Amino acid sequence: MAAPMELFCWAGGWGLPSVDLDSLAVLVRTYARFTGAPLKVHKITNPWRSPSGTLPALRTSHGEVISVPHKIITHLRKEKYNADYDLSARQGADTLAFMSLLEEKLLPVLIHTFWVDSKNYVEVTRKWYAEAMPFPLNFFLPGRMQRQHLERLQLLCGEHRPEDEEELEKELYQEALECLTLLAQRLGSQKFFFGDAPASLDAFVFSYLVLLLQAKLPSGKLQAHLRGLPTLCAYCTHILSLYFPWDGGKARWRRHWPLGQWAGVQERGPRPPSLLAQQLRCHLHARHQQARRQRRSHTGARTRSSPCWRGWRPWWAMPCSAALSPSSGRHLPGPQPHGPWAWPRRTKKNDWSSCSQD
Repeated sequence: MAAPMELFCWAGGWGLPSVDLDSLAVLVRTYARFTGAPLKVHKITNPWRSPSGTLPALRTSHGEVISVPHKIITHLRKEKYNADYDLSARQGADTLAFMSLLEEKLLPVLIHTFWVDSKNYVEVTRKWYAEAMPFPLNFFLPGRMQRQHLERLQLLCGEHRPEDEEELEKELYQEALECLTLLAQRLGSQKFFFGDAPASLDAFVFSYLVLLLQAKLPSGKLQAHLRGLPTLCAYCTHILSLYFPWDGGKARWRRHWPLGQWAGVQERGPRPPSLLAQQLRCHLHARHQQARRQRRSHTGARTRSSPCWRGWRPWWAMPCSAALSPSSGRHLPGPQPHGPWAWPRRTKKNDWSSCSQD
């Protein structure tokens, strides 16, 4: 019996099954859910746990690893998991045309919104990845991903893009607004673009729109325009509730672990530290203890090995225990009690003349 196919993708957040643009925009999870492909999905936040080192990635039943998104879709179609079986030739041509339109007009604006806009990147994108990724990957991987998306945006815009950043942003957003308006007109009052059953175009459009709709962006020009189109908003909400009822629970994803088995209510606590964090903590603790011992040896702090404690014995171990009892009014060397019940102090240092020697 062949092993099942395994899909590795970014975990969900903001009420979505995944927050990554590729995991949603290239139809990996959505296309698999529409076609009913038997996939074992691994939602992870560490791309190094993927067999290819990147996300998304697909491990086939024969052990082959596919990391390019459109090749994953091609492999699923070869395995006869296709949502476009019932489409006509004209509908297939419309599907290809709208997919090209989205990649040319809407994808650059999505990259600019989440990875180039400084306010959105700092407060939303980088914040989520830094909280979700394990230590120490959260210190450098978000910056590396931002540089990769900047290179991708330059390739999408081409060589004939304006040099002025404000002019480029204005041009990109104007084209994206027209694209959203065209999609709303094409959808109309239908449940899906080609009737009552979802197709690959529905998965493609949903992947692009729902990420922009669900994220809480402080700077969202395109998001405000999308929310002003009730047809597209109802379309995304319908697919999200119908095909992903359990994936979009909380607005921000984070792993939680139970505090204990004795808790009557299932309380949740923070995730346990990783092995590297535990080793680092033990190393810092050992260095702290070593520095503390060195300070004590130089400053002469009062420890059990310091001269002020030498020769000290508890009062019950002294040879004249009866004379040195608290009722005798005498004191022993060592730490003295304070307060209203303290014993009277000795008049002379080490005055043990009244003690009988055994």
